[in-house]
Amino acid sequence: MEVMMGSKNFALIGAAGYIAPRHMKAIKETGNELVAALDPYDGIGIMDSNFPQADFFTEFERFDRFVDKWHRDTGKKIDYVSICSPNYLHDSHIRFALKSGADAICEKPLVLNPHNIDQLKVIEEETGQRVYNILQLRLHPSIIALKEKIAKELKEDPDKVYDIDLTYLTSRGKWYFISWKGDTAKSGGIASNIGVHFYDMLIWIFGEVEENIVHLKTADTNAGSFKLKNANVRWFLSVNYDYIPETIKASGQRTYRSITVDGEELEFSGGFTDLHTRSYEEILKGNGFGLDEAYPSIRTVSTIRNLEPVGLQGTHHPFCEKVVAR
Repeated sequence: MEVMMGSKNFALIGAAGYIAPRHMKAIKETGNELVAALDPYDGIGIMDSNFPQADFFTEFERFDRFVDKWHRDTGKKIDYVSICSPNYLHDSHIRFALKSGADAICEKPLVLNPHNIDQLKVIEEETGQRVYNILQLRLHPSIIALKEKIAKELKEDPDKVYDIDLTYLTSRGKWYFISWKGDTAKSGGIASNIGVHFYDMLIWIFGEVEENIVHLKTADTNAGSFKLKNANVRWFLSVNYDYIPETIKASGQRTYRSITVDGEELEFSGGFTDLHTRSYEEILKGNGFGLDEAYPSIRTVSTIRNLEPVGLQGTHHPFCEKVVAR
């Protein structure tokens, strides 16, 4: 772990969420300070083991006032605002960060639609601040090794096309569909909520999306296929426990993640624990992933959201049969 020189001041929006502890850990492990945090939910014991002295707010208006007043009272500024709020609020909270004179570090999906990124670029220009997206898979050792391997092979054969299956099943209870995550207008749907970073990784390695087809679209499952510049991809995403393979269920696990490239399984089950800290290290060096890097995957999930499913036509993911059989 690399500790940065010169402590920076952070604020955090969405402190009670699932992903917020990773951001707190990253702020702490990179030697920085959390000054203030915001969340409508006020039961946040995780603050005690990270930044017990941080000011905490349950109302945005009071948080906004504090950030402005703290700057005037202390002569210091909030350098970064980390954003872990519900997906549909990311755009607004990024704007707040930039207009407050801070850079924004935002969880995926950065925003729900490509036109939001276009507007954020304008605000970056106006304020001189930067927006960074957490795209942690790009920092995973196995993914980096795959990118290097594919780049070498494509140098020898630029027209090579790989066959890829992406399967990601992460079981969620009934609460999921009652929460904002179950509301497509707020989460962007299954593809935006749990698929966007996988799409980003595949586009990063195999090239832009040339064709985008959705085979199935239900409240708990999305499935489809992409034609990338150098790959044909079949993908299946679900939060339904029933679709997890029996061998995985038998081991007591509730998550199944698989990516195969030309039939060969990509092993990347471990190595995730420190990727947020690695992301922060790179951002603090000025090497983070900005708006341009986020654009392809956001365009992809926005397209998926607006496409009508075609059913089990053409080349579909084999798990689609599980959905139809129910």
